Amino acid sequence: MTCPVRDERGQSVSLFVLLVMGALVLVAGLVVDGGQKVAAAGRAEAAAAGASRAAGNAAATRQLGGAEPAGAAVLAAKAYLAGDPTVQGTVSLRQGVVRVETRSSAPTIFLSVVGLATVTGTGSAEAVVVPTGGVR
Repeated sequence: MTCPVRDERGQSVSLFVLLVMGALVLVAGLVVDGGQKVAAAGRAEAAAAGASRAAGNAAATRQLGGAEPAGAAVLAAKAYLAGDPTVQGTVSLRQGVVRVETRSSAPTIFLSVVGLATVTGTGSAEAVVVPTGGVR
């Protein structure tokens, strides 16, 4: 009596398809979640730029009115950041320069499977508070 020969080609093809599909899902996850990180960084950078513009505008307005511009610049930058709940940030003043640093987070879709629930982007911008007629 002869042993029936089993053909194992179908099993190896199934394993190959399983591995390829797993790799494709991983790559798709990196693309989608990478896009989330880019979007978070864009939000953070835009918020930092907007807050520094607000600081510069407030400083110029206060200065034209004859008042001290630095305090108004910091308050304007903080108020701008408070208006965007998706972005957290800090505002500092040092030697006539208002520096805004921001960060924004976005949830991951595919990478949460491996324990990475969020991705974070950062941004920064500066506004120089120069007295009228001063040198930059």
